[in-house]
Parts: sequence; C-alpha cells; structure tokens
Amino acid sequence: MSKKKDKTPTFEDAMKELEGLVDSMEKDTLTLEESLQKFEQGVKLTRICQQALNRAEQEVKVLTADGEMDFESDA
Repeated sequence: MSKKKDKTPTFEDAMKELEGLVDSMEKDTLTLEESLQKFEQGVKLTRICQQALNRAEQEVKVLTADGEMDFESDA
C-alpha cells in the first residue's frame, strides 16, 4: 500500500492536480466512465482545497483578533 495515496495533498498540490483534471476533461477525449471518475476526484480535491482555505481563514481571524487587541492596548 502506497503511503502517498493515504496522505492528504497540500493545497498547492491539490490545486495543481485539479487543474490537470480540468485540462484532461476539456480535451473531450474521455469516456463517460473516465469523466465521472475525474469528476469524483475533482470534487474530493475541491473539498481538500476548501478545507485548507477555511483553516487559513480561521488562522487569519485569530491573528487579526490578537493584533487588534494589542493595538488597542498600545493606543
């Protein structure tokens, strides 16, 4: 069993793979079954990207909230 398949890709890797899927689907040379498989894989990658963006947004909110408290105490 490959450990690479078990590991969640980084945001950047997921985006790159997603772009590749879109490119291959746009070429219109895939069978219906292949297209469905690529679409399913794309949905999974999209969810991975969305989760990464949500985590980053939460981090920014936390850091910004901490920064705002510090700025208020300095004023």
